[in-house]
Amino acid sequence: MIRVAAVADLHYGHEPTRTSFDGLKGKADILFICGDLTHHGSVDEARALARDLEDLPLPVVVVFGNHDFHQNRQKEIETILADAGVTVLEGASAVFTIRGSRVGIAGLKGFGGGYFGACVTEFGEQETKDFARHGRNQAQLLGSVLSQLDTDFRFVLTHFSPVEGTLEGEPREIYPFLGSYLLAEAIDNAGADAAFHGHAHRGVEKGVTRSGIPVRNVARSVIRHSYHIYTFDRTFADRVRFAEASVSPPGRILGP
Repeated sequence: MIRVAAVADLHYGHEPTRTSFDGLKGKADILFICGDLTHHGSVDEARALARDLEDLPLPVVVVFGNHDFHQNRQKEIETILADAGVTVLEGASAVFTIRGSRVGIAGLKGFGGGYFGACVTEFGEQETKDFARHGRNQAQLLGSVLSQLDTDFRFVLTHFSPVEGTLEGEPREIYPFLGSYLLAEAIDNAGADAAFHGHAHRGVEKGVTRSGIPVRNVARSVIRHSYHIYTFDRTFADRVRFAEASVSPPGRILGP
């Protein structure tokens, strides 16, 4: 059994109170933070967050959000957090051994682009093509990193949403700026136990990819807590074996 604590959109520097992680000891095995760690992307905000994370008795894994890029100081922010013992993923993965199981996490910020039937394509002005291409590149990178994880549990961290199901409550006009279906395709193709994201402050918590992988929007304004804890008691390898055993024999047709 693996207990995952997850939250997103802390926006350090925007509010006078800090997110409390004091209650994590003994309740969770790992903490995920899915972007917008800072509000203005400043090193001072990053230092404040690092102070709150450096003494936690569990691994902390984070990805950046769009706010963390605002001042183009993400490399400095990464160094500050790394010095505090935080694992920062941007197109990379990390593996931890927890309770005898190998837990793999693939993470990056992700990007927008939209969802089926209403997504941007690489056509027209160069600016539009650049926008679409960046989203596609992010998804391809995520798929590559995730597919290389050979672990018992496999989790995905992004800031932008891979599915539109967790965006309900947001204006549909801004869906293309909240995520991309290409992220979900990458996750489905590689396989995972669950995916976590933030960014959609007015969205809902629970969603699912087309293949049935759970997606959780853990933006703090959505979960309304310092973090939520999710328990996983079946490994990715078990899921794969179960799926393989459930495949119908060749030539057999199920249903009408």
